[in-house]
Amino acid sequence: MNPTRRHLIAGAGASLIAPALPGRAEAQAFPFRPNQRYPDPAVQILDPSFARYRIYSSTLEQVATGMRWAEGPVYFPEGGYLLCSDVPNNRIMKYDERDGSFTVFRAPANFANGNTRDRQGRLITCEHSVTRRVTRTEGDGAITVLADGFEGKRLNAPNDVVVRSDGSIWFTDPLFGINGEWEGDRAKPEQGTTHVFRIAPDGTLAAVISDIVNPNGLAFSPDESKLYVVEWKGTPNRSIWSYPVRPDGSVGTRTKLVDATDQGALDGFRVDRDGNLWCGWGSNGALREEPETIDGRAVYPLKGRPEDLDGVKVFNPEGKAIGFIRLPERCANLAFGGPKRNRLYMASSHSLYALFVEAHGAV
Repeated sequence: MNPTRRHLIAGAGASLIAPALPGRAEAQAFPFRPNQRYPDPAVQILDPSFARYRIYSSTLEQVATGMRWAEGPVYFPEGGYLLCSDVPNNRIMKYDERDGSFTVFRAPANFANGNTRDRQGRLITCEHSVTRRVTRTEGDGAITVLADGFEGKRLNAPNDVVVRSDGSIWFTDPLFGINGEWEGDRAKPEQGTTHVFRIAPDGTLAAVISDIVNPNGLAFSPDESKLYVVEWKGTPNRSIWSYPVRPDGSVGTRTKLVDATDQGALDGFRVDRDGNLWCGWGSNGALREEPETIDGRAVYPLKGRPEDLDGVKVFNPEGKAIGFIRLPERCANLAFGGPKRNRLYMASSHSLYALFVEAHGAV
């Protein structure tokens, strides 16, 4: 097979629970029942300003399940479908709004993580492990490599990606995909640190941010004057930093916009037209200092209750928490989709959830 191409597998049976790859156990599917009450109590108003974004007669839906770790959703309005990565299963999945099918789009996918569209509607993918590169899928299915190394050394593990209106592509390069065997192959990092990179329209690659430990999700403000970046290993909490973007594509001095003080685990996020940040949320996995006796054993429980943290937390442009969408699974990343870009898709552990809101994606 030509190493610059991948098979696009689209179909092979429309099923809500996607088939596992050969030789791998089927991921467990969790039963889900939508709430029968309006307004849906899963949509929580933390500040009165969030009420305008809640649709009174809209309820949370589970539109697909059967994944092991759902990530990187991206919506394609021309085809009415959404793609998302199932990272440990090494595949990209496709949810079709028209018939509700959920099928394999690409497998293997080089442990794809973050995905987005460029201004021409082409798929941009962060291949998180093994190949450790950022690629573009052309209209004929050919794969173009946009970046796979910096200063003569391989990238770490490209994670999340966004495209600016000038055509530049910005992506984070933490270590997650090479730290172990769950999301790819363990490997020794070659870069001296973890960067946020910018691919200029002419293809030039530059490290624009190097002062964040394991940068994760990223997005621009609606006017693109600010770049927001999640620091996965922030001290003492995970954080979102705001960087002013200069005309030449460089960034200025950062300021902290969001601090996850409740044991929350920031991951991916998206920005709406009003500048609000809709953030994937869940437990950061921190343990309590002292054990509890559970079933006769000394057990170190998590700080906080994961069942109270799993979902999407919404912050206004000033960094104030204004809303929360409770989910039965931890949300890693999300995207606005639907014909009007007002359907919030949430890639959450094993499943893909959706909720219509009175907000629209900025891009």
